[in-house]
Amino acid sequence: MAQVERFDALILGSGQGGKLLAWHLGGSGQRVALVERRYIGGSCPNIACMPSKNVVWGARIAHLARHAAQFGTITGPVMADMAKVRQRKRDMVEREIGVHLAFFKSSGGELIMGGGNFVAPKTLEVQLNDGGVRRLTGDKIFINVGSHAAMPSIPGLADARPLTHIEALDLDYAPSHLIVLGGGYVGLELAQAYRRFGSQVTVIETDAQIMSREDPDIVEAMHGILMEEGIQFVLSAEPVAVQGRSGERVRLAMRTPSGEKMVEASDILVATGRIPNTAGIGLDMAAISLDARGYIQVNDRLEATASDVWAIGECAGSPQFTHASVDDFRIIRDNLAGGARSTGDRLVPYCVFTDPPLAHIGLSERDAQRQGITVRVGKLPMSAVLRREATDETQGFMKVLVGTNDDRILGFTMVGADAGEVVAAIQTAMLAELPYPKLRDAVIAHLTTSEGLGPLLGNVPPR
Repeated sequence: MAQVERFDALILGSGQGGKLLAWHLGGSGQRVALVERRYIGGSCPNIACMPSKNVVWGARIAHLARHAAQFGTITGPVMADMAKVRQRKRDMVEREIGVHLAFFKSSGGELIMGGGNFVAPKTLEVQLNDGGVRRLTGDKIFINVGSHAAMPSIPGLADARPLTHIEALDLDYAPSHLIVLGGGYVGLELAQAYRRFGSQVTVIETDAQIMSREDPDIVEAMHGILMEEGIQFVLSAEPVAVQGRSGERVRLAMRTPSGEKMVEASDILVATGRIPNTAGIGLDMAAISLDARGYIQVNDRLEATASDVWAIGECAGSPQFTHASVDDFRIIRDNLAGGARSTGDRLVPYCVFTDPPLAHIGLSERDAQRQGITVRVGKLPMSAVLRREATDETQGFMKVLVGTNDDRILGFTMVGADAGEVVAAIQTAMLAELPYPKLRDAVIAHLTTSEGLGPLLGNVPPR
């Protein structure tokens, strides 16, 4: 049996919150070990956020080149070099890994590459990637193991070796016809990207609409935008069987309200949700409880059921965004220093990086209705925003929710160019509890997308 090595802090998983904690604690002089199974820095810089936006940007360039004549630039036939797209993505990932390794070195936190399993409270046994075993224990334990793509139990699907986002972001070819199982955010980003690279794309969604958490007007706008680009949708579909092999030929049989249908394609991508990576790592050996969905059970300070154990990010049930994991780190960091921060009062935005993108923060109209909150709603089409009129990017609209009895902004959603940047201005106003007329009447620079906030807020009905 390996000799037990003791650390002040032991971190399992190098996702955003975990690595920030390792660098912070290591830099403050504590003896810290971080155990990572495969991806240095976690999924965001390796297989998720940054690679997906890298590939999505490549697809946007292809799309703009294909439509260059609209802007007065004449080009010849446009083709995507998918090997180059992949290499550009891989080069970025390598640069990111180098940055991460430098931070580990400068902070003093030890990075241990291997698979970690709890064998006792606060004790990990690590099967090292390069061979051998280490047994580690820590005074404080932090778990940041993330999640993985769910695989629906459709007969024949697993045998078809479908793509997940990981494989889809590492293809060196554009599928001739790509089936996307799932009309959520990941599925739609990749569906649009591969459509722009030249693939025929069919999105299969079990719900009656794509993006099930969004308001109907948001869904209608996004659905229309994607259909205009040639993406096909089958809604309220129940997949019943898959035949063949992804990358060669696949056939998907499904039931729909109009009867049974069959779709034939070259490749199939699964984007139907996420499952926390909490199984098979010995959490029961460490007295760490899970909730009914398999997430680590935590309180609003991210403390697990075992003493001196915390969970961070997706495995703790936090919103599945890198920026939420960053805030998890800040909550734990501040509370370790005597603070009293919690997850209960934070305002978390999100962006979907389709083109145009979707951004949201706070309440939606559906949220307000479910919670019995009366609101005033203001809307503005992007065609009324002069910046977007100048660039011919007039698809989508902005929508804001304001309280009925006061002038605080309660929610904002935008489908349109620069949505991810505009939402930050609304978030700032919401955090400051700024009455909406203050932002409505602000002198915002011309010619910017944020300038549209003035007329948007001017469309809010008065009290």
